[in-house]
Amino acid sequence: MTRGIPFTPESVGGLPADPGVYLFHGERGEVLYVGKAKSLRVRVRSYLSGASGVEVKTRELVRRTRTVETLVVASEAEALILEANLIKEHQPRFNIQLRDDKKYPYVKVTVNEAFPRAYVTRRVREDGSRYFGPFVSVGRVRRALDLVTRTHGVRSCRYDLPREAPARPCLDHHIGRCAAPCVGLQSQEDYGAMIARLLRILGGDVATIQAEVEQDMHKASSDLDFERAALLRDVLAGLDGIARRQRVHMVGGGDQDVVGIARDGQLAAVVTLQIRGGVLMGRDALAMTGVEDESDAELLARAVSHVYLSRGRESVEDLPREILLPADFADRTLLEGILRERAARRVAVRVPRRGAKVRLVELAVSNARHSLSEQVRKGETARPHTDEVLYELQDRLGLKVVPRLIVCFDISHTQGAEAVAAAVLFENGEPCRSRYRHMKIRGDFGNDDYRSMEEAVGRYFRRRLKEEGPLPDLVLIDGGAGQLAAACAALGTGGLEQVAVAALAKKRELVFLPGRAEGLRLPRTARSLHLLQRVRDEAHRFAVRYNRKLRSRRTVRSELADIPGIGPRRQQALLLRFGSLRGVKEASAADIGRIPGFSEAMGVKVLTYLNPGSR
Repeated sequence: MTRGIPFTPESVGGLPADPGVYLFHGERGEVLYVGKAKSLRVRVRSYLSGASGVEVKTRELVRRTRTVETLVVASEAEALILEANLIKEHQPRFNIQLRDDKKYPYVKVTVNEAFPRAYVTRRVREDGSRYFGPFVSVGRVRRALDLVTRTHGVRSCRYDLPREAPARPCLDHHIGRCAAPCVGLQSQEDYGAMIARLLRILGGDVATIQAEVEQDMHKASSDLDFERAALLRDVLAGLDGIARRQRVHMVGGGDQDVVGIARDGQLAAVVTLQIRGGVLMGRDALAMTGVEDESDAELLARAVSHVYLSRGRESVEDLPREILLPADFADRTLLEGILRERAARRVAVRVPRRGAKVRLVELAVSNARHSLSEQVRKGETARPHTDEVLYELQDRLGLKVVPRLIVCFDISHTQGAEAVAAAVLFENGEPCRSRYRHMKIRGDFGNDDYRSMEEAVGRYFRRRLKEEGPLPDLVLIDGGAGQLAAACAALGTGGLEQVAVAALAKKRELVFLPGRAEGLRLPRTARSLHLLQRVRDEAHRFAVRYNRKLRSRRTVRSELADIPGIGPRRQQALLLRFGSLRGVKEASAADIGRIPGFSEAMGVKVLTYLNPGSR
């Protein structure tokens, strides 16, 4: 391996004629471009030939390159794999830029548990669970799973039932998403029958389940149980939606990936339709930028290499029997050989010319055009569904329950005076302003935010228990480890240790969790962190506003209290009549004299004290 030789004709003339990968470095050592070559010497030297007709982008690349690094490999196949991995690692400016999400999520059903759960995962393990997939788009599989779990009442919590259970059902029970087996409101037999039906749906047996549900719906209607009949009608509609998603060209029940490409100026989109057992399982959209100077064949080669060579050997089991492409490219047979070797079986990479497979490629191209139009219209990928953010937050904080209901507490005071607390409520990621609460801190704690927080949390939850409303799935505290400990103490006193608590510190944006000494640092770009920050900032805003209101009221009353003969009742009467201290100052003595309990002479006295310079 040769590293960092000068990018000059003399230096590159000594490069080996072997296959390999080359990296162009800029002035600061950054990687500008990664490419592969059958002969490193011939390929790298071609950049310095000065031939006419060279693209503008290539001329700019040559102008900026200072050194070239080469890596010799044994074959073109190894060069193709290495190039794909290095592009993914360095994301060089002059390579086509590709963006994709993590691939191949599965739906996991924990059938080895007494009360199984169903959720999305990216790791397949031999743990006794049932896995369905792979799917390609995590957003789509989450929405599909949400549909079937909502209509079937599958629990979303992570309690190890029946050994570990909460004292009260969570919000999912109150909004009709779960029958609350955690507190004994649904038997294990009932729940198991529901899971058996879910497994059949995920396995593709939708039509049979539809017939059963329709029969149950008619029976409920005949028994005049219209509420159950309406529920079954909604379930039937959801199943019909799943069935429509699964209708796709049946190509002998085979396993295929179908690739389509579309481009518009410097943007392009590559879509991979994943078909397993003749059923369309999902769609993967790959966005590409900086492609205006590239041919369709080059775009397709880059995208396919990225999808199939940058995933690593852990994804061998995901490889289909056949990959259908819209066009040919130079390394297609080379790619086919690599995939065949990895999978230890035949993996055909083909460009269909006629029949049903051509129609599948046309479907993939149509999807690519739709994906590209979304890029152009929105300037970015579509904003994820709120539930995805909540699931991400549950994963990152290790919560037992999806945090659909979040309450956040903040304390505000002015040098220890006018201490107040605010509690803001977010439901499904959105503020519920009608359910915001603020309170004066009754204890004379001064600057002690910890004791103030303990009082605020304790009072809030005592009232919630008295009202018998659903408890929050997550309590968020504006502060650090000290405020978190105070909140936990208040919850423990109230017998609510099962309620999840976290604290978000402003200075370093660390998340503190009970039983964890060090703060958890979430990625700055994580949507879950952005949600926590939004909730925290809203609580801070609400607390500060209430503190300012009390402080302003205290300032006004203190000025009126300085006037001899004007006690609390007369101060209140003045403010009620004129609205503010400024209103009192601008009133006349006669106006003040008309207030019950006042005289015009007293009005003169009030104005003399408030406007000493006016006489």
